[in-house]
Amino acid sequence: MRYVGLDVHKQVIEAAILDGGGTITGRLRFAASSRSILAFIKGQLQSDDRVALEATTNTWAITNLLRPHVGEVVVSNPMRTRAIAEAKVKTDKVDAEVLAQLLRCDYLPRVWQPDPATLSLRKLCSRCAWLGRDRTRHKNRIRAILQERLVETPANLFDKRGLLWLRRLELNDEWDRYQVDSELRLIEAINAELATLDQELDKRAYKDPRVKLLMTIPGVDVAVAAAIVAAIGDITRFANPKKLASYFGLSPSTRQSANRCYNGKITKQGNAHARWMLVEAAQHLATNAGPLGVFFRRLKGRKNHNVAVVATARKLATIAWHMLTQGEPYRYAKPQSTKAKLARLRVSATGERRTGGARKGQPRTANYGSGDSTRFVPSLGEVYDSEGIPPLQPIPPGERRNVARTRTHDFVEEISSSRRVPRKAKIGNQAGAT
Repeated sequence: MRYVGLDVHKQVIEAAILDGGGTITGRLRFAASSRSILAFIKGQLQSDDRVALEATTNTWAITNLLRPHVGEVVVSNPMRTRAIAEAKVKTDKVDAEVLAQLLRCDYLPRVWQPDPATLSLRKLCSRCAWLGRDRTRHKNRIRAILQERLVETPANLFDKRGLLWLRRLELNDEWDRYQVDSELRLIEAINAELATLDQELDKRAYKDPRVKLLMTIPGVDVAVAAAIVAAIGDITRFANPKKLASYFGLSPSTRQSANRCYNGKITKQGNAHARWMLVEAAQHLATNAGPLGVFFRRLKGRKNHNVAVVATARKLATIAWHMLTQGEPYRYAKPQSTKAKLARLRVSATGERRTGGARKGQPRTANYGSGDSTRFVPSLGEVYDSEGIPPLQPIPPGERRNVARTRTHDFVEEISSSRRVPRKAKIGNQAGAT
């Protein structure tokens, strides 16, 4: 068996080939193109070779070319590989040889290789995130132009009313007006592209039961759930929730020496996009009536707001691990909001709309014709059943103790049964009545 190390760059690849004893039997430098890689495979590699390379921009395209022709392709973590193989003399030849030697000694920190569907979902989620950041930059440029000209702006500058005000705004300098109009055109183009990508993401998410399962968590919508699923891939590669939290970079850093141990900020050594999405989801739990909201508010009472948000994001990762491992939905979500976001996904992905009101064969409500309007609120189990979510399982003893500790009995009982509640009167109707 031979061991091949590839030091991959955008333009070139440096290869080092070792025999079983660690002796270099060949070196080669070739272009990082499909034609050159296939020529290298045909002329240099054997069917039982083991090949190692670091994760970088074009790694997965190269591994797809290599995998059918060799015994094994190992992709290493470049952050950990640098820590192991760091040397004062660092060249492409040295890096390629070090990768091959580490592979030969079975001391190479590996990266999980995603399947094509997971890789495609990762690219889609990343594309949406990039466009979102671009749109934010264009909005900030408009704000900067107006601030430089001391122009007072509406509170919501980019909602429908704010955009109308922005288009009608008269600026003394023609160039300023041109810049604002240019930025608005770019924002409109990005919005159109994001709408197309969101539609594609909804279609994929609706077919993936894992995404729909994670959407039952409060604060987690399609974008967050899809980003988590894309980052995780196969949940079985994480032995416990701590490993998943560490993969997202949400575990606290630790410095220990003798009898002293210091726990600092989170490591941030992991999937940055998924970590950011979890933090965004945690921001929405400040007023949640369930156990997650109680956890957030209790921690915020002792720590600052940002610490509470990050800790809640870590808890969301822990909950996600348990849900994906056991195939169960979240037990403490509000039925109304959960039903609304699952329905939005269904309508966007399939166009299927469902009529409301009483079901056929059911009697009218007791207050029918009295003028007191009510609406039906289903139980959480009924919402899951109607949207094809796995049924709720009995609450285990550990969670019962947590419900007692957080004093959320009333909330749990409320979401466990269907009921009718008064409709909120519109402000205009209330004003007319008075």
